[in-house]
Amino acid sequence: MRDNAKPKSDLQLASPSYRLAALDQDFLLADAQRGLRFLLEYEKAEQALRAWGVRSTVVVFGSARIREDGPGHQARWYAQARAFGKLCSLEGGSLDSNGGLRDNVVATGGGPGAMEAANRGAHDAGAPTIGFNIVLPREQFPNPYTTPDLTFRFHYFAMRKMHLAMRAKALVVFPGGFGTFDELFEILTLRQTHKAPDIPVVLFDEAYWRSVIHFEALVEAGMVEQNDLTLFSFAETAQAAWAHLVGLGVTRIEEPKNT
Repeated sequence: MRDNAKPKSDLQLASPSYRLAALDQDFLLADAQRGLRFLLEYEKAEQALRAWGVRSTVVVFGSARIREDGPGHQARWYAQARAFGKLCSLEGGSLDSNGGLRDNVVATGGGPGAMEAANRGAHDAGAPTIGFNIVLPREQFPNPYTTPDLTFRFHYFAMRKMHLAMRAKALVVFPGGFGTFDELFEILTLRQTHKAPDIPVVLFDEAYWRSVIHFEALVEAGMVEQNDLTLFSFAETAQAAWAHLVGLGVTRIEEPKNT
């Protein structure tokens, strides 16, 4: 009788091949599925942004090391980033819901420093605000001012930068280091090569930026054209930055009324 007993399927049930593909983490994290993970990172954020009606954003970037009570100019940079986030949210249309759509929603990299300040300003205004966080060796922690439903985390810098750029109607860049330069030059390159719309780029604190980047040297060496230096401008206050954006058409979009 024992020899005729039907064998159990324990080995089959325990085999990785038997797991549902969507629930098999080893399968999903394998090198061969990198393209699929790109798609998932794109689609997850895209669906959430659409659910909130986010039609356009104003991206604010700057150092994660800036502190509200930091030394030197840091306190002013933080205060002005916060003021800009609030002003943009109040005047730009992110509080509106024109036919379910919101414009000029403040979006940042989601971390501390200047990004926290801009998200905080939008939060002060009662507006939705976006944080595009990234997985880092020393884990980035999301600041508490981003809208929970719009707080994302990416593994791939490329996909994160794509989401930062694809809805942006403007970029406002506070002082920062390598990461800030990365985002700044990504947008400037897209503009220079006409791969993206001619969105305004504002650098906050001209003295800082001219002290760390000799823009004219790039022209003198023939690396860029003189006209390329018109791809960005400078501002010293949140009000001046916003006024510049408004002058270039970054305002709320009113939906046509049915008549």
